[in-house]
Amino acid sequence: MITSPAFKGKRYAVLGLARSGAAAAEALLASGAEVIAWDRQPHARAPFEGRCRLIDPLELDLTGFAGVVVSPGVPLNNHPIGPHVWQYGLPVIGDIELFAAARASLPPHKVVGITGTNGKSTTTALVHHVLTTAGIPSVMGGNIGDPILGQEALPEGGVYVLELSSFQIDLTFTLDCDVAALTNITPDHLDRYADFAAYAASKERLFQMLENGEAVICDEDAPTTAIADRLAAGARAMVRVKTSDLDAAGLAEGRSPSLAGPHNAQNAAVAVAICRRLGLTTAQIAQGLASYRGLPHRMERVCETGGVIYINDSKATNAASAAPALAAFPPDPAINAGAPRIHWIVGGLPKEDGLGACADHLANIAAAYTVGEAGPMFADLLEGRVKVERCELISEAVRRAADAARPGEVVLLSPACASYDQFRDYEKRGGHFRQMVGALTGCETCGANGGETGDGSIQP
Repeated sequence: MITSPAFKGKRYAVLGLARSGAAAAEALLASGAEVIAWDRQPHARAPFEGRCRLIDPLELDLTGFAGVVVSPGVPLNNHPIGPHVWQYGLPVIGDIELFAAARASLPPHKVVGITGTNGKSTTTALVHHVLTTAGIPSVMGGNIGDPILGQEALPEGGVYVLELSSFQIDLTFTLDCDVAALTNITPDHLDRYADFAAYAASKERLFQMLENGEAVICDEDAPTTAIADRLAAGARAMVRVKTSDLDAAGLAEGRSPSLAGPHNAQNAAVAVAICRRLGLTTAQIAQGLASYRGLPHRMERVCETGGVIYINDSKATNAASAAPALAAFPPDPAINAGAPRIHWIVGGLPKEDGLGACADHLANIAAAYTVGEAGPMFADLLEGRVKVERCELISEAVRRAADAARPGEVVLLSPACASYDQFRDYEKRGGHFRQMVGALTGCETCGANGGETGDGSIQP
């Protein structure tokens, strides 16, 4: 794990002992800090019994504390921990801020921070893959993979690649990235922010923390353009990125199939710009782009059987992230005479009303299979525009789609919704989709792909 003398002798409270909170508490304890920890779940508290005081920080006088560490999942807009901590003049921080404080004691290294509404996970994983393929020590963390404090410190010359959600940025104040990148900004998480402007401002804070680092901004939507313009006005070292940069660099054609679609072209363009800032050559970058295998649940090619491709894009939890998946498979004159070829499984717990950007790609859809709480809404919106099959469960949708799909067509789970109406998280939803595909097609690897077991459903 990552430890630091910066924490020794200081007192911290840690609220929430899930993955990032537990890693933060362990790193603080190993660094010689005094830790007061709490989680509502007894099983989460159990590993810390007898090792630190287990008290809810809401019940404490926090005078003399260095800070209170909370999970990014804690909604600071309405949780009482914020006002309680702030009255003592203390910061509410996250594990990324602790990592920032620990950097001075680590071997010389670089940090890449990547944020955005959509694409940040793929961009983070792709940068990490290119670095690793090029022989550069690298780990990824933050909103992806293992908590950063729970990983081993890199040797000199290593690169920490961090995916940063707006929630994590809200809890971070001193992270001076060597390269900070923004993929895009579209409406999301508006239950946590006063309005869209406040959400976009949270993303922008990553760049306000820069002292010597460079900004990489994908300048392809109005909010990101506005941020780039403000950074330019402040003389910030910055590069503006366009998806078309891939073609200009001769890197578009050799991409892995896992980087198909316009959204992944955007992700790849941002990753290329980051890697260039880190000093990688075009040949090194091209090798990484060609060998990248993709992430589970993000345009994941589950299998191809009977000429039908099954794609798990369960991570598409809003319309803006589902739309690029629909754009990735346009009609092809060489396939079924150019007929629409996507069998779209859509629905779940809605985050928004309407089809959003998905409406621009309805000509690519052979049929839509609506599921979950938002199923009736999507069915009403789509009927008369595409063929609609009203389903309740993903298992039923997969069965109907598999029966209808012809060779050359695609069965696509890209729900444009959160998973919480039927599944614990998008990973469990994607794992369930894999298993249903495996059961219907006889594919022996579908259910096991990703190491998940069980369907993860909340209701039958």
